Amino acid sequence: MTTCTQQGCAGTIEDGYCDQCGHSESPPVAASAGAGSTGLPTGGPSAAMTAPSGSRPSSGRRSRGVLGHGLVDVPPTPYRDPADAIMDNPEVPEDRRYCSTCGKPVGRSREGVQGRTEGFCPHDGTPYSFTPKLAPGAMVAGQYKVLGCLAHGGLGWVYLASDENLDGRWVVLKGLLNAADAEALAAAEAERKFLTTVDHPNIVKIFNFQRHEGAGYIVMEYVGGPSLQDLLRQRLRDGHALPLRQTIAYALEILKAFDYLHESGLVYCDLKPANVIQVGQQLKVIDLGAVQRIGAGLGSSYVTAGYHAPEISSRGPSIASDLYTVARTLAVLSHPFSPARGGVETPLPGPEAWGNESFHRFLLRATHSDPDRRFADAAEMAEQLTGVLREVRAAEDGLPYPGQSGVFGPERVGEGVTEVFEPLDPAAAVAALPVPLMDPADPAAGALSGLIALDPHDLLAGAAALPVTAETLLTRARVAAEHDLGDSALEEAERELPNEWRVTWYQGVRALATGKPDTKLFDRCFGLLPGEPAVKLALGFAHEAAGDHAGAARWYETVWRTDHSYVSAAFGLARARLSAGDHQGAAAALGQVPASASQYVAAQAALVAVTARRPAAQVGQAELVAAGERLDRLKQLDGRRRGELAAELLEAALAWIAAPPSPPSPSTVLLGAPLTGHGVRTRLESVYRELARAAPTRAERHALVDRANAVRPRTWL
Repeated sequence: MTTCTQQGCAGTIEDGYCDQCGHSESPPVAASAGAGSTGLPTGGPSAAMTAPSGSRPSSGRRSRGVLGHGLVDVPPTPYRDPADAIMDNPEVPEDRRYCSTCGKPVGRSREGVQGRTEGFCPHDGTPYSFTPKLAPGAMVAGQYKVLGCLAHGGLGWVYLASDENLDGRWVVLKGLLNAADAEALAAAEAERKFLTTVDHPNIVKIFNFQRHEGAGYIVMEYVGGPSLQDLLRQRLRDGHALPLRQTIAYALEILKAFDYLHESGLVYCDLKPANVIQVGQQLKVIDLGAVQRIGAGLGSSYVTAGYHAPEISSRGPSIASDLYTVARTLAVLSHPFSPARGGVETPLPGPEAWGNESFHRFLLRATHSDPDRRFADAAEMAEQLTGVLREVRAAEDGLPYPGQSGVFGPERVGEGVTEVFEPLDPAAAVAALPVPLMDPADPAAGALSGLIALDPHDLLAGAAALPVTAETLLTRARVAAEHDLGDSALEEAERELPNEWRVTWYQGVRALATGKPDTKLFDRCFGLLPGEPAVKLALGFAHEAAGDHAGAARWYETVWRTDHSYVSAAFGLARARLSAGDHQGAAAALGQVPASASQYVAAQAALVAVTARRPAAQVGQAELVAAGERLDRLKQLDGRRRGELAAELLEAALAWIAAPPSPPSPSTVLLGAPLTGHGVRTRLESVYRELARAAPTRAERHALVDRANAVRPRTWL
């Protein structure tokens, strides 16, 4: 380890990053956010709190918490010299003086007399003091030399000090308890000793607890940077909150810290923008004064109006209430609204406030009034938020931000969903949808993964022969739903697994497979999994099958813009745009299908057809020629299909030539023929005769010969 080179910072470099200010000695190069994604049809959820695709590879130690994960470029903040952070005149404004017990105003001016900074609450008699207890130069525990006040918090003043036993290392002293009862103070200190074991790069480090003149103090590291509240205030001066992508990056770092705390049996309890600091490219959650052990009970935590969960007063702090505070903090940072008025929480703004429906749905689930309907843990919440972030970035940049799902396998694209001029085949849509992943911890997971029966009846029987577990019930429900094999398997799964989202998913699949799409079922899944493209693809299929092409286009566009591995979304978007007469929009979607996709040839063939079927007045010479060149390059295309597309394109060229003022272009070639009436007719006659020779029936052969005769150039011979 080496000393940090940032001026005024006493930290050390570890894993390339300073353990105090977050300064990077050798900034990592982020991988491309547009890297391809893969998925497995079976398997379990991703490991808790793994970094999103595109992030810096792990060194084997805990990550230093670099913001952005390769998905967001968060502006770094400068390291603040501790000497510059000391308050010149440490006093608490009167409008911020409240009783620590009843919460009512104290120390206020009255009838021209200035309010007292020390005294007793007139409402309940609780003593209060807003004057610093430690003067500059005071030595706490013979080790920490006080330099001055940094801020005033819920437990009193926060002081800057230097650790004289460690070469003057900067530390922060925060009041723990002010009690004349030494025994009570010792008990409080003993109860809080567990905080010294907390060690995470996104959480301020607690070094020690010390007493001084009847008061107890937490000794923690100095974090020199602005709080998220400070950053928000700077933006609000211009009438804007922080960019959504940036606030999501902050939330993902906070969720890493909370995941660590929750795994350690602790809950933070009082998250808000003022309790998070950014230094350089690192985020730190500070102020552990409200941290409690899970199950500590009621009345043991501090909360802030507008951020705390509604049930905390009746059920106490929990993982669910912690996640609630993360969502409320994220909302306040992302949109200019007050979290509370008169001590009452302000409702979340509507979806239009965020400009992203997935983000709104994320907030709704994370702040649900029923804690059991929020995210199960910080890892699940982070996974869905990362999916939302990919969608946000794709919309901003116009570039895909793909990522592997920990909930669904890959898309199963088949031929049925690659049609663009025919209505969607519901059975083909069902066959294309990704399959929810199995829980690898389920006792039957291994046996289910080994079932390879191709016939759905055999597969259903094989799953039924296994011991009854959640995954055998769900597998039977999936097979029955996809292949219309009755309702009994779905009904049993719903009865035995009442809170399982996959049951709702398969109910939606069943409705789609039977030609009776129910968009509400997939919409419920969207509310639970707002970051999953698979759910939005299903919504696109359901809306299209129900005849709502505009609604389908919205979902297809969201999926395709975010992740080009969902190829059926491109075809669905093309169908929706064609239904609205937007041939250019359909061509744009099909043209984005990558050459590596299994349906690339189908997309290129559809592009030729889109050009050929456009009204003559809307197509130009360059587009006709480009379509012909595209068809020439499709060597993998079936000969009969190639001939049919060539005939369509040549027919379109004839219509274009006949539509004034399109002049013949003898120097321009389309499918080997001059782009003139005579040249195109000659080539088209040849194509029809070639198709006639390969026709499967006599009637079709005669029809093609008639077409050939009809288009042949007129001659005197």
